[in-house]
Amino acid sequence: MNRVVDFLKFFVPFSIVLFAAQYFAMQSLSESLDFFYQPWSIYTFNIVATFLVYLFLIFVNNNFPTYTGFAFLGASLFRMMAAVVFLIPLIKAGVKDPIVDVSAFFIPYFLFLFFETYFAIHLINKG
Repeated sequence: MNRVVDFLKFFVPFSIVLFAAQYFAMQSLSESLDFFYQPWSIYTFNIVATFLVYLFLIFVNNNFPTYTGFAFLGASLFRMMAAVVFLIPLIKAGVKDPIVDVSAFFIPYFLFLFFETYFAIHLINKG
């Protein structure tokens, strides 16, 4: 439980700051660009995915500490497949400029992935 609380101490402010930055950036660009996804849907996906992966890593680290790294790789692969499923409506919609929407999704995706990687490395080193 202590690892989850330590993770949440950094994760909640990180998520709030990123969400606020992207929300205001998308609001200021919305006059010239039309976004397919709202920022709350992008951040709901990223926050839930990151938190679930970290909970899974804690479980694996507690029960099978030598396999935590492999669990991280597998969970990252699963998360990437979930991201593709999340983006299927965008792909099927035939948006005229999908680069903007894909960037609006993948910039926070990779920031959350770096955050998750940092804590996974600490989990592996302490385990």
